[in-house]
Formats: sequence, structure tokens, C-alpha cells
Amino acid sequence: MFDKRLMKMCPESRRYIFGNIVLQWLELLMNAVMIGLIALSVEQLWQKNLTKDAVMWRLIVILVTIAVRWFATKGATRMSYLASRTVKRVMREQIYQKLLRLGTSYREHASTAELVQESVEGVEQLESYFGQYVPQFFYAFLAPITLFVLFGLAGSWTVVAVLLVCVPLIPGAIMVVQKIAKRLLSKYWTQYTRLGSSFLENLQGMTTLKTYQADGYKNQQMNEESEHFRVVTMMVLTMQLNSIIIMDFIAYGGAALGIALACAAFAGGRLGLSGCVFMLLLSAEFFLPMRRLGSYFHVAMNGMAASDKIFRFLSEPEPEKKQEILSEDGGDIVIRDLHFSYTSDREVLKGISLTIPKNSFVGIVGESGSGKSTVASLLMGRNTPQDGQITVDGRDLSTVSEDSLLRTVTYVGLGSVFFKGSVRDNLRMAAPDASDEELWNVLSDCGIADFLQSEKGLDTMLLENAVNLSGGQKQRLALARALLHDSPVYIFDEATSNIDVESEEAILAVIKKLARTKTVIMITHRLANVTDADKICCLENGAVSGSGTHEELLVSFPAYAALWKTQKELEDFGKETVLQ
Repeated sequence: MFDKRLMKMCPESRRYIFGNIVLQWLELLMNAVMIGLIALSVEQLWQKNLTKDAVMWRLIVILVTIAVRWFATKGATRMSYLASRTVKRVMREQIYQKLLRLGTSYREHASTAELVQESVEGVEQLESYFGQYVPQFFYAFLAPITLFVLFGLAGSWTVVAVLLVCVPLIPGAIMVVQKIAKRLLSKYWTQYTRLGSSFLENLQGMTTLKTYQADGYKNQQMNEESEHFRVVTMMVLTMQLNSIIIMDFIAYGGAALGIALACAAFAGGRLGLSGCVFMLLLSAEFFLPMRRLGSYFHVAMNGMAASDKIFRFLSEPEPEKKQEILSEDGGDIVIRDLHFSYTSDREVLKGISLTIPKNSFVGIVGESGSGKSTVASLLMGRNTPQDGQITVDGRDLSTVSEDSLLRTVTYVGLGSVFFKGSVRDNLRMAAPDASDEELWNVLSDCGIADFLQSEKGLDTMLLENAVNLSGGQKQRLALARALLHDSPVYIFDEATSNIDVESEEAILAVIKKLARTKTVIMITHRLANVTDADKICCLENGAVSGSGTHEELLVSFPAYAALWKTQKELEDFGKETVLQ
């Protein structure tokens, strides 16, 4: 019913929660004063001894109580907002700080879609928990005790004792429901995040699905997942409605019992008319705070289920703080007996060993699924190897700080990310102090300066992920940003795939020029791109099947020679077709 972890995380919310409780209690007292005056007036009117002066000052007091209640209600609403505002800010900061501490390897702990749902929708659910449920939790126990004293002073301790005994039946019902609700809501959030991940993945891959006419198949999968989510949602709603019926029965049944007992006491002469009217009008208040707590409970349980996932992510083990700093000019990269798997049932890399000398041009080739991009991911620190070692300039990569690694190694992939803003803003992410002249020089080297000059220059606005540029233009701009980073090591992972021939040739020319002074690792499926490499490493089924220069591999490695011949014939055929 109450999660202490959330309160410990947001101690500043306590004063707002306390203020909310006090203001609700003040509202109850004002309501009791107003009803007490009305009850007293009814008794005096019945006895025909009500004077005009008494009516006037009582009306004034009643108006004052109404005004105080109005301010108390507004204040309680304000306190609810302040308490929930604090928790939303703190929880999102905690999630973001956790992501920063996990670094680029955060995907090993949770998917991006799941984290977005938890930090947006999940945190929003906590607004009701802190703003409504927690204050109501304490007020629901304070209100019956206050009314117990007031009813007792009104003249019948017997009636009030019966009412007080009935009040705990509501939290008892809540506790019974909680066990069912916790299990159901955990299942609800699991299905919700799974559906969100599938939706995001399908949305991002919509073009590919349309190309291969697989959109119908994925639509069917989404429909099945949506149906599972609907079933779980209906189960949650059924549980909530059933518990509300039980709580309503207890609340209104208890109020009716209080009214009946008060009337019986009045009829038996054990209770005066004013006391009877006072109890009749306020008996429902004995149960309404608990009833309202039951309503908030279902919303709060949703927030608590979301918070369980958030706390599970926040408790994920963090890598030890790495202190090693790499030298500014990089060094030899040595991979020794490297093993890695994404899942326990399939090993992706099977004992790879490879040396990449400083300021060399090394190509890594192989069929799709052979482990090429996984090697790049491990070199960038995005994943952690299960066994083996990677060293840079003699320093174990597992001990190198993330900042130092990212200053040393620059990665350019097929799906480079651009942010909404100007070209200047996107380029200066890599070199904040670069002058406009330096930016134009790099853009000219990458062959995209002429296009930008025909637009608005460096002020050309990019849409999200640069969707207003062609594939070739995006890759040239990504290469320009990488050159501005000016790191000693560059990894190009299929950086020339799916772009036009002109852009590919321009990018390759820049990469080969870069390889004269930097360590360049080029991962590609097209062998023609790495014929000039100092060494080519062939991967097959997660293992190194051969290495050497292009000429050496053509002689000593038949599989490489056969692949080269096949690709050469296809490219020559394509050129002949274009000429015809």
C-alpha cells in the first residue's frame, strides 16, 4: 500500500504531502463547524427559540467556513501539484543519470523503447501516487479519528464506536485486492512495454517492410500483441471495478448503518436532535476518505508497478569507474581470443584474435551475420565481451574511461544520427570551437559544400535525422562531422552502403586519404572498397578465417578469391548494362 523507496528518493515532497493533509483536515473541521451550526439551528427552530441575531452571526460564521474551505481546497490542489512535480523531475533525473553512468552499453540492460515509456508514461503515473494517493493514505486514517471525537462530543459514543469499527473494512478490502492487483499490473506493464518496443521497431523499419512486402505479416503480429494487451487491460479493469463495488458497499452501507443507529438513538431519547442531525449529515464522512483512498489506490498501483520497473533499471549493476586514459595519438589495437554472444544460446564471436597496427588501414569483410559489426560495437565499448581482451596502446579497453575512448575512436555507420537544427549546430557537436572556415573546408573535402552553398549555407536547417537530405548527402555530412572530431582511430561500418556511386566514390577517396595519417578500420561487404588496405581480415561464422593483403588473399584463401570474382563479375555486368 505504501512504497518507502519512492519517499526516500523524493524527501522534498514530504512537506507538500504534509501540507496537503493539513489542508484537507482543515477543510473537514470547517465542514464540521458548518454542519454543527446548521444542526444547532434546526434544534432551536424545532424548539421555537431561534433568534434573528443567532441566525445572522451563524450565517456569517458559515460564510467564513465556506471561504476557508475554498482556500483549503485550492491549497490542497496546489500541494498535490508541487509534490508530484518534484517526483517527476527527480525520477527522470535519476533515469538520465543512470543512463550516463551505464554509458554506451545501456542497451544491454533495457531497450530504448522501454526506457522512453518508463521515463515518460511510467513517471507520469507517479503524479497521482504522490499528489493524491499518499496524502489520502494518511488523511483517510486522520479523518475517522477526528470524527470519532466530534461524534462522541455530540452525544453518542455507542454510534461512533460502531462506525469506527466498520471503517477498517475498506483498507482490509484494499489489502486483499493489492495482492491480485500487483501481479496483474506487473503483467500489464510488461505487455505494454513489449507492445511499445514492437511498435517503435516496426515504425522505424516501415520502409524495409514495404520493400519486402512484409508489412502484412508484421501487421498480424502487432494485432496479436495488441489483443494480448487488450485482454490484460480488461483483466485490470475488471479487478478494479469489482473492488470498487466492494468498497462502495462498505462505505455507503456503513453510512446507512450510522444513520440508522443515530435515528434509533434519537428515538430512544439517548441523543438530542442537534446531535442526530449532525451525525446524519456527517456519517458519510466517516467512510468517504477511505472510499476515496480506494479509488486512488488503483491509480497508485499502476504508478507503483511502473516504479518497480524503474527501480529495477536503477538497480542494474554499473561498470566500475574506469580511470585509464589513452594517449592522444592512439596506438596499436590488439584483440585476443575474443568471445561474445547477445543470447546464451548462440555465440556471435568465437575466439577472434586480430592486431591493428597504429596508422594502418585495415578492412574487415565477411558475409552478413559473421560478426563484423559486433567487433565494431565491442571496440566502441557499446557491449562487453564475455571472454578475451581488447587493448589499445597496451591498455585494456575494460579499464579505459568512456570519455577517453570516445575521444580516441570515432565511429561512422550507415545510420548516423542528426538532430533537428542547422548544419552548423550538427557539425559543432564534434568540434565546438571550429570556425566557419574550418567547417567549410571539411565540407568541401567531403564534396557537400556546393550543395549547401546552393541552400542556406551552414544555416541550412536539418529536419529530425536529416530526412530532408538524400542518403549520399547524409553520409557525406556524417563523414564531415567525423573528420572534425579529429581522433586517432576511425571505424567505418558499412559507411558506403545504400548510397549512389558518386557519393560512394567521394567518401572512399576521403577515407583513403585519412588512412595515410590515422588508424582506419573499414567494415564492409564490398571487397573493392578495401583492396588498398594494409591488411584485410575475413570473418566467417564468428571466427577469423583468413587475413592478409588483397593480393595475398587472392592466392592463399580460395573463399576470398571466389567472393572477389563473383562481386567483380556482378559489378562489370552492372556497368555494361548502364552503358547499353
